[in-house]
Amino acid sequence: MTYPPYPSHPPQGFGPPPPMPMPMPEFLAVDRRSSVAIDSSGVTLELNGVEAEFDWPEIRSVHYRASPNGKSLMVAVVHVDGNVYECVLDAKPRERLREWFAGLAAVLGYYRPVG
Repeated sequence: MTYPPYPSHPPQGFGPPPPMPMPMPEFLAVDRRSSVAIDSSGVTLELNGVEAEFDWPEIRSVHYRASPNGKSLMVAVVHVDGNVYECVLDAKPRERLREWFAGLAAVLGYYRPVG
């Protein structure tokens, strides 16, 4: 009995699976009145049910800092037209503020690298 020759490449569906796409970094901070969401499309601020969405091409910069009393996160989006939009979130417990700072630094560094 003769067997057909082996093909030079494996049949479709064999071999290693294609690489999985890397997840895009995201950031979400929420308190009882406000939220800040950052992802591949841009930044969304929400305060008392009013939402403002900013796509990356329309954002000049994003700034953040702790409030003077160290109990809140203050985030500001500077629009390309120069307008500034702010959102303040309560950080309870206070350790949450450190977590938010680390998350913001990582996500903003990914989408808005300095240099």
